[in-house]
Amino acid sequence: MDFISFLTSLVTSLIIFVVLMLCFAWLSRKPENHEIYYPNRILKGLDTSSRTRNPISWIKEAISSKENDIISVSGVDTAVYFVFLSTAFSMMVMAGIVLLPALLPVTITDHSVKFNNTTSNGTFSELDKFSMGHIGQKSPRMWVHLVAVYWVSLVTYYLLWKAYKHVSEIRAAALMSSEVRAEEFAILVRDIPLLLEGETRKEQVNSYFKAIYPDTFYRSMIITDNSKVNEIWEELEGYRKKLVRAETVYGQSKTIGKPEGVRPMNRIGFLGLLGKKVDTIEYCNEKINELIPKLEAEQKDTLRDRQLSSALVFFSSTVAAASAAQSIHARMVDTWTVEGAPEPRQLIWSNLSLHYYAREVRKYVVYIIVALMIFFYMIPISIISAFTTMEKLVKLLPFIKPVVKIVPVRTVLEAYLPQLALIIFLALLPKLLMFLSKAEGISSESHAVRAASGKYFYFIVLNVFIGVTLGGTLLGNFKDMEKGGLQKVPEILGKGLPDNATFFLTYVALKFFVGYGLELSRLVPLIIFHLKKKYLCKTEAEVKEAWAPSDFGYATRIPGDLLILTVTLCYSVIAPLIIPFGAVYFGLGWLVMRNQALKVYVPSFESYGRMWPHMHSRFVAALVLYQVTMLGYFSAKKFIYVFLIIPLPIISLIFAFVCNKKFYGAFKHTALEVACHESKETPNVERVYRSFLPPSLTSDKLDADHYGTA
Repeated sequence: MDFISFLTSLVTSLIIFVVLMLCFAWLSRKPENHEIYYPNRILKGLDTSSRTRNPISWIKEAISSKENDIISVSGVDTAVYFVFLSTAFSMMVMAGIVLLPALLPVTITDHSVKFNNTTSNGTFSELDKFSMGHIGQKSPRMWVHLVAVYWVSLVTYYLLWKAYKHVSEIRAAALMSSEVRAEEFAILVRDIPLLLEGETRKEQVNSYFKAIYPDTFYRSMIITDNSKVNEIWEELEGYRKKLVRAETVYGQSKTIGKPEGVRPMNRIGFLGLLGKKVDTIEYCNEKINELIPKLEAEQKDTLRDRQLSSALVFFSSTVAAASAAQSIHARMVDTWTVEGAPEPRQLIWSNLSLHYYAREVRKYVVYIIVALMIFFYMIPISIISAFTTMEKLVKLLPFIKPVVKIVPVRTVLEAYLPQLALIIFLALLPKLLMFLSKAEGISSESHAVRAASGKYFYFIVLNVFIGVTLGGTLLGNFKDMEKGGLQKVPEILGKGLPDNATFFLTYVALKFFVGYGLELSRLVPLIIFHLKKKYLCKTEAEVKEAWAPSDFGYATRIPGDLLILTVTLCYSVIAPLIIPFGAVYFGLGWLVMRNQALKVYVPSFESYGRMWPHMHSRFVAALVLYQVTMLGYFSAKKFIYVFLIIPLPIISLIFAFVCNKKFYGAFKHTALEVACHESKETPNVERVYRSFLPPSLTSDKLDADHYGTA
């Protein structure tokens, strides 16, 4: 990519961002759009009116907000996410303050390398001379770069240690608050042994835990197979929604000229297109009256006859529940497996019946599938990397040579094609990875999100960063490799790695300008909402469902941020110009997402920062990859003191080990000194128990005796 194409990409992205910001400032003021721009506030009953006409007032509000404001509005997990963003931003700033003034003069003033790969205007080297590729092999100037590698590493160690300690304090403070949380009084028990003759599952679980916790055991809830009762309940709820919609349509059809109105009709065949035509209101009432007794009968059968080898056990004390969750209850690993209960809304009921060995087998099968996906995705990713320059594109597809000679077409293709192709390609993955994570037998949504996030991170780092870097460099110099063999690979990488920096510069710029511009403006959700409201929604419930806010989507958002972090880290010394782009990405991300946390997104779960250890370990993984990359690059440049970098990856692994030993235990389990905090309210344990009942089993007509059997 030449200098003009790079500037075209950058300026165009900036213009798009400014336009999207102005759209946000204009559209967010209109009352009819408040459901899209302030859904969090609407659900909490807060004021949504803007007190000023200043289009950037949201920036002041975001900056002035405190960490406690984020926790009260959007939860601890969101506050922890902002700790990650601020840590990454601080690292970029501290690295940039030293690296930019130290490395750029050293690289620019080195004239030992002569480039003949220039455009007709001689502008290619204008970007390349700012990179480490401009320094000759064995040059003593690389001592500055060696010191820079150590500086970035030391800054990262300091900031990560400080962040881990801070997140630990946030988690402890939240868990010691006076709010009563149902999950703090319960544990999840799986792999319950086979029943003895004449014994019920309820009696088995109760007798086992009463013997261990005679003073604090309250009761148990046996997990049941809810597939049939869920099917009936969902059908019943569907007819209730249809009835409300039909009655609303019927009411709206009544006018002064036609007071009797028009009763809605529908066909009961395939997709409502075929079959007999019936009165919708009468038909829905008939189906509801038919399904209610059927549901009640199925609820009783489910509680009595479809009990599984898992249970939720409730205690009258949070200390007892926390102690039980981290204790070994049986001599064998495959019986009486105990873990802390997640929030009621987080439970993945279909996974609770899976036995220990089934979960283990599923886990390793999923790992193998993901590994194969990563391997085979390298092929298309490497092909995409070949589009990073027009020269490579013309080599692969010679017939397009007349088209790319047109200057405007060439400029647009070089500026956007590879980045957009890569972003669209990666958008297809998250749902598949979430499905695979749940297939492991994980018991809670937050754990599934963490698992999917980890898979997605390693996937995009191995495929996007390593695939584009190595694939793009080696494919572009395939003929040289044919002539020189494997001996030419280090030299090719040494020359080619800085060239890929331009691709990543535009990739990062596209992500923060266009990505955060679309995030802030919310144009896509706004258009979808108004189309649904105008043509599909008839009831207030349907309108509310149309604008219902989503959560942060940590399964894809955090790996995406970590990819930018990895790219910026690995190129911070090779091409220091990428550091300001990384700083803008995380700084702008902190600002935009702060606004979204305060006004838009509503968390779908709360894990009290349990995502942080995973974010921390992947932060360290990015650091190790950076250090290994620099080790390889210094070797390719034949710098004789390259061995001085060898201790860094070892130090990073030791750092990760120490952090894990010092902090992780309090994230895996709730510390007893936290659980025993005296500010807890006296709980209504029966209410805690009933909060875990799935909606399909909740009924006023089921008395305590029915629940008592399960």
